[in-house]
Amino acid sequence: MMNRTLAVLLLTTSLFSSKTNRYQMGNLLIENIPDIPTSVELRLQPYQQLRSAVFLDWLPGGKGMLIKTRFSETNQVHAIEQPKGMRRQLTFFNEPIGECVVCPDPLREVFLFTKDSAGNEIDQIYKYDLVRGTYSMLSDGRARYNAIVWSRKGDRFSFRSNRKKRSDYDIYIGDLSGQKSFKAVLEEGGYWYPVEFSPDDRKLLVKKYVSSDESYYYILDIANRSLVPLHRDTLKIAYGTARWSPDNDGIYVVADRFSDFRQLLFYDLDKEEFEILTKGIPWDIVEIEIDPSGNTLALTSNEDGYSRLYFLDLRTRTLNRASLPDAQIFDLAYKPGGAELAITVNKSTSPSDVYSLNPKAKRFFRWTYSELGGLDTSSFVSPKLLRYETFDSIDARPRTIPFYYYEPKGWKPPFPVMIDCHGGPSSQEKPYFSYLLQFFCNELGIAVIAPNVRGSSGYGREFMMLDNGYKREDAVKDIGALLNWIEKQPQLDSRRISIGGGSYGGYMALASMVSYSDRLACGIDASGISNFVTFLQNTGEYRRDVRREEYGDERDPEMREFLNRISPLTNARSITKPLFITQGLHDPRVPVSEAEQIVDAVRRNGVDVWYLLAEDEGHGFGKKSNRNFYQQALVLFLQKYLLNGNRAR
Repeated sequence: MMNRTLAVLLLTTSLFSSKTNRYQMGNLLIENIPDIPTSVELRLQPYQQLRSAVFLDWLPGGKGMLIKTRFSETNQVHAIEQPKGMRRQLTFFNEPIGECVVCPDPLREVFLFTKDSAGNEIDQIYKYDLVRGTYSMLSDGRARYNAIVWSRKGDRFSFRSNRKKRSDYDIYIGDLSGQKSFKAVLEEGGYWYPVEFSPDDRKLLVKKYVSSDESYYYILDIANRSLVPLHRDTLKIAYGTARWSPDNDGIYVVADRFSDFRQLLFYDLDKEEFEILTKGIPWDIVEIEIDPSGNTLALTSNEDGYSRLYFLDLRTRTLNRASLPDAQIFDLAYKPGGAELAITVNKSTSPSDVYSLNPKAKRFFRWTYSELGGLDTSSFVSPKLLRYETFDSIDARPRTIPFYYYEPKGWKPPFPVMIDCHGGPSSQEKPYFSYLLQFFCNELGIAVIAPNVRGSSGYGREFMMLDNGYKREDAVKDIGALLNWIEKQPQLDSRRISIGGGSYGGYMALASMVSYSDRLACGIDASGISNFVTFLQNTGEYRRDVRREEYGDERDPEMREFLNRISPLTNARSITKPLFITQGLHDPRVPVSEAEQIVDAVRRNGVDVWYLLAEDEGHGFGKKSNRNFYQQALVLFLQKYLLNGNRAR
């Protein structure tokens, strides 16, 4: 059994008909979670040793690149000089590093990075001197600072902050001298981002985000503060990323202006007209980057959950797809002064690693080799992309919901099932690598189903909006249809189904436990919304209006009544199966009160509720030790409430 002699508090209190066993271990407040058997710790240990690496930025003067990886508790910045080279750790904080951008002026040899404290998301801007190996904080330590963009010359940078008003993000420009140089250049109110300086550094491309289906681009003249919209009509459009053309005559931008999906467009600044460049790709375009010569644009598309990498010749408008395996490809960045493109690649059977490629020379380099904990990855499971019919129709045919299905190898069916709900709500379930998911399949014989219910992105604007406002419960009905599908599969055990998710996925798990407790064995809620009204009242001011666009405005009496009526907290009496709830104390997105009120309400039903509160975390667990304990407890929870009676290999 785990040694807990260091526990500082052990209480047993009566709460209605149930008992709550509460104790503290370090920064973890633990309720009703039994001691973790050593066998569980040892079984999980090799999986929890896995590492990953992601690209951050190229170093100046061809000296290599910066990556982010973890060698202790949290992800930190490392330098690597060449492919397969040794990694040299540069930052050593207890908190994970957020953004990291290198100054484009090679003579300065500095980079900027952001970091918060205990998961509170109050990010600050730091300067790191690559020559001296020292760092200093440039911001004030009180407001939020992020979205850093360097000027082309590298003498100044732009960022956003809510230092003036906590509910709004304004845009600032400053230099390496810090706070005394920070000047506001846009104070319009709302949720703004700086995106990119123009080639001559006189203008700044900025974006105003309203909701997942509405955002707008503007051109800000830095000298006179004038703001010109990228389009002048009244269409509601969702814009993605954007880049100035090297000759300053237009902007390449991703938008759903002419399609249900986000296409790559070119906006001619003189003609004020758009040209569609990716008519042949019927999927969302995600990232774009232009090479230093200005002749080639690299882009990724999201095709049924997998990334495809393309190269667009900007002179001939011809498009060529790179021959890469099914994977997630992101962090595109051309090397300054060269044609080499850095990418991060993540496959369902291997963690993220950093690569670079030169498409003209047809060279492909692997920079990092993340450790795999001594595990045989040939046993890892790749998912199948399937679809099931849900409750409604489209074009006189049953609507189908896409999902990824992970089936255990070497286990006898019927398999118990874990339904994994993504957050967002307009995120998308994709086949990213998850060592915990692989553990479920390989070590516990659990089949994992990851659905993209209505409201998910990646399947067009119309599908993404199907759960907005008063249609929120339709997404929960999609889970009911999934349960119907599971009952018809002979290889799945419909008597042993669990459901879990984080953030909005936590809400989906709780709402499903309300509607389908008689069909579910247990549920897992990580930082989930339990009541939309209290959530909207208490979430961070800087994101409250954005969330109202998605869920509805609780200040409207009719909407408030609806949001209260559909919330899991209001219907907690219907949850009759065990729950495991986790939460970070400093979570600014879904406050700790959302977790604690549903814990108390469900315990009134006499239901066993395990609760784990991390006092040094925010929205999700960013520290390895906290994550390790949570996962060990989760395995114990599933063994007790899902796996009893599981057939052996």
